[in-house]
Amino acid sequence: MGHSTRMNATLMPIFYSFRRCPYAIRARLSIAASGEQVELREIVLRDKAPEFLETSPSATVPCLKTGETVIDESLDIMLWALDRSDPENWLKPEKGDLDAMLELIGVCDGPFKSHLDRYKYDTRYPDTDRETEQAGAAEFLWHLDSRLAATPWLFGGKASLADFAILPFVRQFANSDRSWFDSQEWTSLKAWLEAFEVSPRFQSVMPKWNRWQPGDTPVVFP
Repeated sequence: MGHSTRMNATLMPIFYSFRRCPYAIRARLSIAASGEQVELREIVLRDKAPEFLETSPSATVPCLKTGETVIDESLDIMLWALDRSDPENWLKPEKGDLDAMLELIGVCDGPFKSHLDRYKYDTRYPDTDRETEQAGAAEFLWHLDSRLAATPWLFGGKASLADFAILPFVRQFANSDRSWFDSQEWTSLKAWLEAFEVSPRFQSVMPKWNRWQPGDTPVVFP
């Protein structure tokens, strides 16, 4: 599939997204980096479109439908896009390899995300202690900070899959209590996050889209 803007929208993969969701953010980052065009459909989580619910087995965003194939995990969508086109070599870091990146992303998606959810949404988890969850999440952030003190990005001198898979979740954690986050001494981590938040790359995947409804003119992304 080429990158022509004249591509028939009906042939494009359909990408269900929700602007603020960190899983959807990282999927959009990879799709944008790859240059692969998709039809973006913005979903409202409290009132999910029936077409989306028919497509997504888990009823969660992001979800990509390409032909008869449905990809329902954000990391798999990142890999789908980059396997098709990876002009910035996100899958080939300067240090380490794809397996090492996937291992670090796994810590983010597993233990760190568990602590993050119980920290950010502590009222949903009555048996958890917010400060304990904050401390648990901070262990991962200290690990990232030590890596970033040695190199500008997590796997060397250039950005890779790991950076853009993890950054949206570090941003979500930071925004849960920004003053506390800013008071911590993870200097390299804070610089890494700040550079991401002000970057044209991040801003380009964060415009406000209208909620998708059947019959709308297709929104081509990127």
